[in-house]
Amino acid sequence: MPQVWSSPVRFVECDQQGIVFNAHYLVWADEAVNTWWADRGVDWPQLNTGGLDYVVVASALEWRSSARYGDTVAVDADLEKLGRTSLTVRFTVRVGERTCCDVRTTYVCTADGAPTPWPDEIRARVSAG
Repeated sequence: MPQVWSSPVRFVECDQQGIVFNAHYLVWADEAVNTWWADRGVDWPQLNTGGLDYVVVASALEWRSSARYGDTVAVDADLEKLGRTSLTVRFTVRVGERTCCDVRTTYVCTADGAPTPWPDEIRARVSAG
């Protein structure tokens, strides 16, 4: 599972005890997915121009330990499931080798706002990654 994104934990992302507030794990997954697509050669700005897009339809988080102010989080991403119009990416947020949270996000491919099958080129690129 390749690392696709990392960042130091900022003070603004933490509660008064210095523990990362839960919503930031979704933000980090969202940051990581952009790199995940790019690493597979998927050019979303170009695809958007052609009327194709993707939307989040579900996210689930499972915490194991807390990231804290001063840590550096790394987010690993891997394709978990590829369907006809949807795909699920598993993001593992960690500090060093310690897993903090697993995020599973399902995305649906859309054209003109309606679900549509993933184009063969995208299917091939994400499956090979």
